[in-house]
Amino acid sequence: MRRKVVITGAGIISSIGNSVEANFYALAHKKAGLTRISNIDTAHANNIKVGEIKLTNAELSKLLHLRSLNAYSRTALLGIMAAQEAIANARLSKKLLTSNVGVVMASSVGGMDMTERYFYEYATNESARRYITTHNIGDVTHQIADYFRIKGLVTSLSTACSSSANAIITAAELIASGRADCLIAGGADALSKFTINGFNSLMILSDSDCAPFDQNRKGLNLGEAAAFIVLESEESAKARKVPIKAVLKGWGNANDAYHQTASSADGEGAYLAMQKALTVAGLEPKDIDYINAHGTATPNNDLSESRALIRLFGEEVPDFSSTKPYTGHTLAAASAVEAVFSLLSLRNGVVFANLNYHTPMEEVSIRPETKLKHKSINNVLSNSFGFGGNCSTLVFSKNR
Repeated sequence: MRRKVVITGAGIISSIGNSVEANFYALAHKKAGLTRISNIDTAHANNIKVGEIKLTNAELSKLLHLRSLNAYSRTALLGIMAAQEAIANARLSKKLLTSNVGVVMASSVGGMDMTERYFYEYATNESARRYITTHNIGDVTHQIADYFRIKGLVTSLSTACSSSANAIITAAELIASGRADCLIAGGADALSKFTINGFNSLMILSDSDCAPFDQNRKGLNLGEAAAFIVLESEESAKARKVPIKAVLKGWGNANDAYHQTASSADGEGAYLAMQKALTVAGLEPKDIDYINAHGTATPNNDLSESRALIRLFGEEVPDFSSTKPYTGHTLAAASAVEAVFSLLSLRNGVVFANLNYHTPMEEVSIRPETKLKHKSINNVLSNSFGFGGNCSTLVFSKNR
């Protein structure tokens, strides 16, 4: 028999705050975190806006009581910050962490920020070589697990911008099938020159604040963040006597294999992922109260996602919005970031405002919610779509 998967903890650090409550304050007060770049020396510093966390690596290391000379990448440092809050929020004891808890972690850049900084010095600078092994995503995951002395399952995955949704799905499947009792799942990504240059070459970066679902949208803003949620079987949570924040009721992953970077015109992958998630959840489209859309503000994504929403929900699409105008698109971390936002929506009964929206898209009739809206929310659907057509959807519900 499949076990019920519940959420007992959450943690986040993003450009709008260094904790769950700080992020909620920014969302509730429509305070975006998009700025010019200050931590990276790049030729694009004055041309684009990003969701940058203003703490330097040295400041993050100090907050985590690490030696100033260490081998942690920025991605790992951000991941530890978010995981630390999630662990405390879920009341996970040191004894449990070292015996029965695991980590499923997602990233797309891993230790890229250190690789690009020291690549040309590796041959001559022996001190810099400590960063070589921290380049890959798996090592970032192990750095996070080792910091907390986690001894259970430790694994990594990367599916572009749906990565941390798939980390959460992987953890959920392990728990639902009885192969694990408690897992920390999510993702982390730091800004890097490589990412900035890569997305710039695709010509999908905006020079101003992004405007998801707007007719005049110009592209996305990159961001950096880390977010984790603690998933448990209901039996485990009850045995530990900890509050259940929400239920991960449904999840779905699909790939329409349409294009390396573009979504199909009719949103086939997105449609299939949402459909699967509702089936797993045992819900009908009418049961969804709020959709946290992928909403990158690129011409391709927003139209494709809108058409997928109409295919599934008809013209009566539930309240929906993109929260990327607050944080920027945080790549592999985006799904986990928006999972935390979905939990906040459930807890507080709010639909977050889709910032910077002014002109409806000509091709579709649906419109995002542009104001902070208070209402009864029982089920939130969260979309995350990655390059290569990898589309994932999560459904979060109140515990009943």
